[in-house]
Amino acid sequence: MNPFVEKIIPLILAFFIGIAFKFMKLLSQEDAPVLLKVVLNVCLPCLTINSISNIKLQPNMALIPLTAIIVVLLMYIISTGIGKMLKMEKKTFGSFLVGTMIMNTAYALPFFFAAYGDEGLARASLFDIGNTFMIFTFTYYNAIKYGDNNQTTKIQWKKFLRLPPLWALVIAFAWKLFKAPMPNLATNFLNLMGQPTVPLMMIALGLYFDPKLCNLGKAAIAVLIRMGVGLGIGIALSALFGLSGITKSVVIVCGALPIGFNTLIFANLENMDREFAATIVSISIFISLFYIPWLIYIFR
Repeated sequence: MNPFVEKIIPLILAFFIGIAFKFMKLLSQEDAPVLLKVVLNVCLPCLTINSISNIKLQPNMALIPLTAIIVVLLMYIISTGIGKMLKMEKKTFGSFLVGTMIMNTAYALPFFFAAYGDEGLARASLFDIGNTFMIFTFTYYNAIKYGDNNQTTKIQWKKFLRLPPLWALVIAFAWKLFKAPMPNLATNFLNLMGQPTVPLMMIALGLYFDPKLCNLGKAAIAVLIRMGVGLGIGIALSALFGLSGITKSVVIVCGALPIGFNTLIFANLENMDREFAATIVSISIFISLFYIPWLIYIFR
């Protein structure tokens, strides 16, 4: 069997384990946020620090967060135009717009780690920072704009600045720039705490999987924009900035990522169309189980 396929199949199986556990009521969808909090606040920062300590820094890595920001802005322009042509209700349009703007970068991390090891994870984490910056600023502003929850008035700057993965990147790059050796004790601790990242992430995705028969035509268009048009934007940006190697692969594939879970969070928080949000997230996640590994294989 192809070595790449051997690495990807366990990730897909972990996703279906999450679905099976939910079906057998061993775990529930309400457990998924807990698993993701453990991953994003504990496991992923440790894995990120350890990965960056093992790679060689390159100048073009600074472009990766910028490409994520550009992708989000272009998604906004494209989805606004198409969404208005579809003449959706305000709350549904809000979920449509926000969904196409939010890339599920957390979903991609296990795949890049499986395909490229530390080099892939480090670059995907940089893309995640650019994406997350836009999620809690510009994208969240649009969720407020198209929702009808008048109690929310502030953009979540503090939430972005408190993100453990962000500070893990800062610590890791500072450590790398000062060329300080990583003590064996620290390396072993970071390895131990980072190992659960991949299985916990995929199981949580399986628990979240919850498609609904709600506006399937419009949902398909939203997924096509996020994952099809996004792929084209990723290819164009990689050519524009002259990217190559793993950096090129990360920018192209991340441009085509599925719709992020923050779409569901914002839909609940700002009273947008929750069922539509759940539908587009679930459909895109399922397609990505096979689409994202294929893209990584093609563009690596």
